[in-house]
Amino acid sequence: MARSKICGINTPAAYRAAVDAGADWVGLNFYPRSPRYITGPEAAALGADGTVTRVGLFVAPDAAMIATVLAATSLDVLQLYTDAATCRALRAAFGLPVWRAVGVAAAADLPDDDEGLDGFIIESKPPAGADRPGGNAVALDWTVTQAWQAPAPWLLAGGLTPDNVAEAITRSGATAVDVSSGVETAPGVKSADLMRQFVRAARGA
Repeated sequence: MARSKICGINTPAAYRAAVDAGADWVGLNFYPRSPRYITGPEAAALGADGTVTRVGLFVAPDAAMIATVLAATSLDVLQLYTDAATCRALRAAFGLPVWRAVGVAAAADLPDDDEGLDGFIIESKPPAGADRPGGNAVALDWTVTQAWQAPAPWLLAGGLTPDNVAEAITRSGATAVDVSSGVETAPGVKSADLMRQFVRAARGA
């Protein structure tokens, strides 16, 4: 039974629908170029009742960027698009678990140690010309991770939908999955029905 993270939650209705769907984590995207971008005060308005783990996504962050968000809202995990050394420094600075996002094109790209971090988001490398390091709805070759001896917990991301997540879990060996655009009706617009379908399919895989 795989666990699910629904990323790019940006309205109170979407937040409540993700919780009601049974998501294990909700992702809050603090990258301004994303159609799912949210500010710290906007994230605070979504609610933080402790029923679901809140993951804050940051791209090439520094301590000041994260501190500004944390001054406005609570986060349980930091999901960072940056190098391992910066991830470790920010983990130490804020005392929060850190998941590093890793773009993968081949097995050689997969981490072979835990890098002093708490987990990884494993997804396809962004396509040429992409203006975002993740969230591009590009699926990883799910067989790449089959023989990987993961050094830390990890989530499979990229191009997942309610229709393909069960196959992705079976072929990749993932025990947790991360979805954003695959449960939307338009960029940044989450569907309660698709979120329910996704979580149900992941649990049943």
